[in-house]
Amino acid sequence: MTSRLTLPAPIRLAVVAALAIALAGTALVLVPKHDGHEVGAATKISRSGFHDAMRVLWEDHIVWTRMAIIGILDDRPDQASAVDRLLRNQDDIGDAIKPFYGDAAGEQLSTLLRTHITGAADLLIAAKSGDDAAVGAALTAWQANGDEIAAFLAAANPSQWPLDEMEPMMRDHLDLTLDEALARLEGRFADDVAAYDAIHGQILHMADMLSDGIIAQFPSHFIR
Repeated sequence: MTSRLTLPAPIRLAVVAALAIALAGTALVLVPKHDGHEVGAATKISRSGFHDAMRVLWEDHIVWTRMAIIGILDDRPDQASAVDRLLRNQDDIGDAIKPFYGDAAGEQLSTLLRTHITGAADLLIAAKSGDDAAVGAALTAWQANGDEIAAFLAAANPSQWPLDEMEPMMRDHLDLTLDEALARLEGRFADDVAAYDAIHGQILHMADMLSDGIIAQFPSHFIR
């Protein structure tokens, strides 16, 4: 990654005034206070609420990834709608960090995550076509993007998200997603289900690592 995240100083958008979690894939809503002053505990977000909201976002990520995999590999008529919904989730995740790291950082994360999704689609299409050269190129690009996401997170919060933990975390996510897609492609449906169960556990660990890291970095913005 060529650039590193520069945190605002002082941190703008410092205090979260409200958080809402909607059902069935609606964005995590974090409404910052813009005047730069600390506020009372009543307007701060609970740690458990933030933790659960982050899990909702990343569960949406794997659910809609699965729907996109099935749609693309099975030539379903709803594949475009599934991919569009999955791409919207990447914007939701970027929006969730804006109150802490600023709008530019949130947009940067969304862009990286959108590339993660489009790269996965390229890999699926190449695998389905049986083009080994295209598969190799798509896989290399996809893994490079995963490393960029890991570097972005490590730059944002190096004490809580060190690069030597972020890189293997992202590689695990990619490997499990690939296992899921290949099992589906090859008609190994029991393995497909097992792979999804594995990625579900992994994504919850990843979501918890991210929410715990933000809480540790910005403790004054949270209440128990």
